[in-house]
Amino acid sequence: MKTIKYLLLVLPFIWMASCQPKVEMDFEDGELIHGAMQKLTDIIVYDIFSPPVASRIYSYASIAGYEAMLPSNPAYQTLAGQIKGLETVPQPEAEKQYNHAVAGIHAFLTVGRAMIFSEDKMEAYQQQLYGQFENALDSDVYENSMAYGQQVADHILAWADKDMYKQTRTFPKFTVKNEPGRWQPTPPDYMDGIEPHWREIRPLVIDSAGQFPPEPPTPFSIDEGSQFYEEMMEVYETGNNLNDEQEEIAKFWDCNPYVSHHQGHVMFATKKITPGGHWIGITAIASRQSEASLMQATEAYAFTSIALMDAFISCWDEKYRSNLIRPETVINQYVDPDWTPLLQTPPFPEYTSGHSVISASAAVALTHVYGENFAFLDTTEVMYGLPPREFSSFKQASEEAAISRLYGGIHYMPACSVGVIQGRKVGNFVVENLTTLKDRPRATAMIEEEVVLEK
Repeated sequence: MKTIKYLLLVLPFIWMASCQPKVEMDFEDGELIHGAMQKLTDIIVYDIFSPPVASRIYSYASIAGYEAMLPSNPAYQTLAGQIKGLETVPQPEAEKQYNHAVAGIHAFLTVGRAMIFSEDKMEAYQQQLYGQFENALDSDVYENSMAYGQQVADHILAWADKDMYKQTRTFPKFTVKNEPGRWQPTPPDYMDGIEPHWREIRPLVIDSAGQFPPEPPTPFSIDEGSQFYEEMMEVYETGNNLNDEQEEIAKFWDCNPYVSHHQGHVMFATKKITPGGHWIGITAIASRQSEASLMQATEAYAFTSIALMDAFISCWDEKYRSNLIRPETVINQYVDPDWTPLLQTPPFPEYTSGHSVISASAAVALTHVYGENFAFLDTTEVMYGLPPREFSSFKQASEEAAISRLYGGIHYMPACSVGVIQGRKVGNFVVENLTTLKDRPRATAMIEEEVVLEK
């Protein structure tokens, strides 16, 4: 009897709770993916992933989000069959109801979480966000959507698992050759070369790591009057005579995820976004400026991150083939033992410039998505204490990123200018061989046989 009385007492409250209106939520809002991407970037910075590895995390997470949103966006085309090794993605069940925005965000975060170290930071973000989703949807729709997002994430992770990344973790370190003109570890930490086997990673769209080999670097020579000597002295003299604008440009595009500082016996590090992370930030800026919907913004991230990952694979293939010595090493040995570049030299060979290659590739991708002459204010580095910079186009931004490496004292000019050509070839190949929005016209190709970067 007591049980019946209790049920009669609580049933009205249960009924009232079930009839409470759901919290309204705009599931077309691009801020859903922008927030998720920013959280992923924050963790990538915290965990100090190298630039190539960060590009891999961005690309797989973005592809997962894109694919999970596709069923409710028929204007877009699946990447399965277009990207190497990606087979048909699981499809939702016809008799069930879904919210594919929720599925996409869950797929994005699940893949991203599987590839980082600080899973607790991602889990806290997921719990808070998923609580909002649950309050805005009927329980069956929420559960169906989360289950489908998980299916897509599992599919992408299984595919990613076959890209040679895990195998390269066991490969030997790069062997430094004590030969003239060959790369040597640089101050202050003299670290081993980062990701010497990145060329082994399966590319996404380009045919192979070596598909777009740049022209060989200038032959090493310290003879005065030789071309290499002149290129070395250009770095030295430019670094010694930087104006305020050039110094600002160099620092703005530094994007070194781990800068070590030594003060006496104390050593500490500064963490920042990777160069790929900077272009992911530019993608967010362009998407917000264009008032891109959730699907439009997710597609922009997918396209840009794919161009970034393939560009890193292409660039790293050349870096460890040519194995060229850094300006800091040559200048200290033959010109000025006390000279230091404005920026800390990254721990891998010089040619070609990673910033130049990946920035050019990303610029092609973003031009394809958002058009030419897209003016924007780049605020990506504001959170790292640097003022914003204005650009008239993605192309202009990429060229400034390239020349910034000369100003920073860490690249000779050919690594910058030839790197731009290499990156544009990668970007154009991606654009020409990848379809996302079915009826989007192709952007004008950005390939130039000679690139002249204005100092």
